[in-house]
Amino acid sequence: MDARDGEAGPVAGTGRNREGTAGSGPGAIAPDGSAVEFYAAMAPDEASAALVHAAVPAGTPVLELGAGAGRVTRALLALGHPVTAVDDSAEMLARIEDARTEGVRTVRSAIQDLDLGERFGCVLLMSFLVNYGDRAALLDACRRHAAPGGLVLLQRETRPWLGPDAPRAWSHDGVDFEVVRAEPAGPDAAAVTIGYSTGGRRWTHSFTSRRLGDDELPAVLAASGLRLDRFLDGDRAWVAARPA
Repeated sequence: MDARDGEAGPVAGTGRNREGTAGSGPGAIAPDGSAVEFYAAMAPDEASAALVHAAVPAGTPVLELGAGAGRVTRALLALGHPVTAVDDSAEMLARIEDARTEGVRTVRSAIQDLDLGERFGCVLLMSFLVNYGDRAALLDACRRHAAPGGLVLLQRETRPWLGPDAPRAWSHDGVDFEVVRAEPAGPDAAAVTIGYSTGGRRWTHSFTSRRLGDDELPAVLAASGLRLDRFLDGDRAWVAARPA
């Protein structure tokens, strides 16, 4: 999760669409509070794509849920995976379409409403969406589109937002991150506002994050017809599941 100078001056966008989410800063703001220009400016996420690539057979078609501006999409395509990129922000999807990249199809839809009538060898739900959205509906959509024997790959939060060990500020890839607010929002949940700054521009993103721990993970997956297969990384942030 994560001001432009021009002849007309900075253009600021604000968004407050889904319950508990909001965003601010230059350019369009997606329904989940994400800043389109921020994600469009970031380099392809080659590390995440490489992890996905290693988990599935070469050339496996990928259904990428919550594709955003295509950071992972472009990297997956470069590794030889056809991608169906789903997002409910037209502005986000336009950044993928503008890249004129072969091997990608874009679909504008809320994830929980998606029903393509197709099955995929890999269904990808990253960006911690399983912590932020309607968890059951998101996982139901994953199961609905997973081919028999296919993989559902989830990325979940493993760091706390509350408490003395919670991060307050960090930097990477030329971006400065700051936790502006982090407050309890019910059992195992936190209301968080993150600030992102790069190149003289600043955005904020507010959301509610709900814990998904190892202790509850098998039951949460089973409720949507999935079973835990394995973890893909040492931090156990990346979860591989299969249709039960």
